[in-house]
Amino acid sequence: MKKGLVQVYTGSGKGKTTAALGLALRAVGQGLTVCIVQFMKPTDFETGEKIAIQKLEPELQIQQFGDSSVWGKGRPKEGTTSDMKQAARNALDFAINNAKRGHYDIMVLDEINVALSQDLLKLDDVLSFIKGKPEGIELVLTGRGAPDQLIDAADLVTEMREIKHPYQSGIGARKGIEY
Repeated sequence: MKKGLVQVYTGSGKGKTTAALGLALRAVGQGLTVCIVQFMKPTDFETGEKIAIQKLEPELQIQQFGDSSVWGKGRPKEGTTSDMKQAARNALDFAINNAKRGHYDIMVLDEINVALSQDLLKLDDVLSFIKGKPEGIELVLTGRGAPDQLIDAADLVTEMREIKHPYQSGIGARKGIEY
């Protein structure tokens, strides 16, 4: 790609990560390389996307940052703020370093918006990364609660809006559907 853009998938509805995974799959099918950097996802949690992506390596790769001692059911556990901040910083540093090296055509920063909303990262650091990214890399940032400055910096913004969700009826996350 001559010019990589910045995409943001945000909102309270389901489908932000799923949309990013669909883009990643399409890109690999067209000969591009993709890395998905998952913020706030325990490295010891075997999600369906992690298992599938491992079958498409090296063109599609996934890196998870976090562990079960810090994250439980998608939420931070009490008293682990410094560990959570360090995991988020490690994820951002990984993304920055790999973008500079030009290893990937597309980088998905999954749940980075949530890390920002929980003050695990500094917005200025993320905006600096966006501004200084190599021109040919497409960035996709997912997660609810994208800050206005991030939305302003993006080329494409999609908001997923929840209308109805099985959680409202007491149905929990299902293997192969939500994870």
